[in-house]
Amino acid sequence: MVFYALLVGAELDGLTNLQPAGGCDDPTYPYYFKLRCEGCTETSTKTTCVSLDEVVELSNGKGTANLVQKCKFCPREGSIVMIPGQGTPLTSELSQKGEMACLMVFECRGYEPIEFAFGNGWKAESVHGTKFDIDLSEGEFDEYDESGGCPVSLSKLQSTFKVVKKQGFHGKTRYV
Repeated sequence: MVFYALLVGAELDGLTNLQPAGGCDDPTYPYYFKLRCEGCTETSTKTTCVSLDEVVELSNGKGTANLVQKCKFCPREGSIVMIPGQGTPLTSELSQKGEMACLMVFECRGYEPIEFAFGNGWKAESVHGTKFDIDLSEGEFDEYDESGGCPVSLSKLQSTFKVVKKQGFHGKTRYV
C-alpha cells in the first residue's frame, strides 16, 4: 500500500482558505482523478470519482474502501481508502510563498492516482471575510468583493499527488 497526498496550489489575490465547500473532510465532495494500474502501468482514459461517503466492501471481505475497481487493461483489482483529518485549506500565506496545501490523503492498493480534475463545489473567503462559492472547472476565478471594496482572483491552479509516509507522533497519526 502507498499513501498519496493530494496537494493543490494557486495564485490567490485577495482570497484565502481555498477548499471544498464543506471543508477538506466534506463527506460528499467528489474527488475526480485518473488512475494508473500498478500491475500493467496503463492509465484510465476517464476520471474516477472517490468520496468519503461512499464505502464498499473489499472483494476478499476483509474490510472496506472508498473505491474498489478492476483495471480495464488487466485482471488486477485495486482499492482506495480516503484518510480524513489530514487536509488544510490553501491560505494566502502559502500561496504567496508558492507552496501547496494538502487537501486529502489516499491509501492506494494497486493504483496510483494522477491528474486530479478541479470542478465545482469549492469555497474561499476574501481577506476581508467575504465568502465565495467557486467553480474551478475553468481553472481560474475573478470576482469583486463588495464589502471589502476590492477585486479578488484565483489563477495558475495546479495539483499534484505526492507519496507520503505514515508516522505516529504523540498518539496522533500524521502523513509526511
